[in-house]
Amino acid sequence: MHFNFIAFAIPLFLFFIAWEYLYTKRSGKNFFQYAESVANINVGIAERLLDVLTTGLFFYFFDYIYKHYALLPVKANVFIWVLLFLITDFVWYWYHRLAHEINAFWAVHVVHHQSEDFNYTVSARITVFQAVVRSLFWSVIPLLGFPPVMITTLLLVHGLYPFFVHTQVLGKWGWFEKILVTPTHHGIHHASNPEYLDKNYGDVLIIWDKMFGTFIGEDKNIEITYGLTKPLESHSFLWQHFHFILEIGLNFYYAKGFKTKWQTIFGKPDNLDPRYRAVLERKFLKNRKAKIPPTAAMRTYVTIQTALSLIILFLVLLCEKYLSATTLSLCSLFIFISLINSGAILDQRRWISYLEIARVLLLFLIVYQFHPSHLVITFFIAGLLLALVYFSDIDRLFIRYLYRVQSDATEGFEPS
Repeated sequence: MHFNFIAFAIPLFLFFIAWEYLYTKRSGKNFFQYAESVANINVGIAERLLDVLTTGLFFYFFDYIYKHYALLPVKANVFIWVLLFLITDFVWYWYHRLAHEINAFWAVHVVHHQSEDFNYTVSARITVFQAVVRSLFWSVIPLLGFPPVMITTLLLVHGLYPFFVHTQVLGKWGWFEKILVTPTHHGIHHASNPEYLDKNYGDVLIIWDKMFGTFIGEDKNIEITYGLTKPLESHSFLWQHFHFILEIGLNFYYAKGFKTKWQTIFGKPDNLDPRYRAVLERKFLKNRKAKIPPTAAMRTYVTIQTALSLIILFLVLLCEKYLSATTLSLCSLFIFISLINSGAILDQRRWISYLEIARVLLLFLIVYQFHPSHLVITFFIAGLLLALVYFSDIDRLFIRYLYRVQSDATEGFEPS
């Protein structure tokens, strides 16, 4: 049997989220917003799915550097493992710091900071783009002479720790606060308060921040606000991933001279012209109404949809060795369309019906991989659904069911 047991990280991750949610709810301090939590988990689903395709590539990338360019190959012992941990955490500090100071790197890291919550779901907000950039930094480690097997093993363990510091329920850690990154330290890092910006970059050890002047302790007189200095105001899966890349692109297009263009890519985020962000929001978020809490129907529908995506993701990860490239591609496409659809529903968009048709078609095609006698029926049903949506009131009824507004204050609301 060749099951990938790393898939069980998904139910373990969900267990801790559920524990944190129930704990905070019972204590009277609920740190979860429904739409924020779904958006966070959706980003994590996409990253875990793409990891199926990229994890092996990262290993071979490290292996190639080690075999061809290692400066001083080392053999594993206790001292070497400790040294590898320190170097890995040190490289992470500089990756993380530069990811906040250079636009090209911030473009892939910004997704992690978009949530206005701070809980375990936020730890899921890692994109595969960020993983690629991070691996470029870590490529210095096999260059120094550390074997790829050691590196990947340590990175798996090293990657677990940051999950547990994305919470507000574990409190102070006493003496460990002097050495380790704790939830208090990392909560400050996620703050958008001016006093806390660009501080506490450490991953496991806080000593690097103290050495390089980026550490700041908690000020109990400051109430933390989480998220970006300019809130995203959208739960769109695509907008979350690409808004800053588009902003860089627009700044670069209108920049005058080589130096200015260079700074749009390698300068600081603060140096970008904020007017272009407004231009992009008018174009891609047009017709959006004021924020309205999700209706009961939206919450139920999105919850079921997210649960289905998680189940399919778990099965894909667990059984990836047994799936054909076609089946893997169809399952991946179904999940990605579902993630886009969930964000569109939370933003109360009208065009979700067409995504629903695509999802139904993909489900039939996935079933066809195991029962190949129903292909004609699959396309017939999909065509029938498309015609019904286009030529009837089903689309309008579906939209009204999901987005119905129960408050007189929002009477007349028309979703975009």
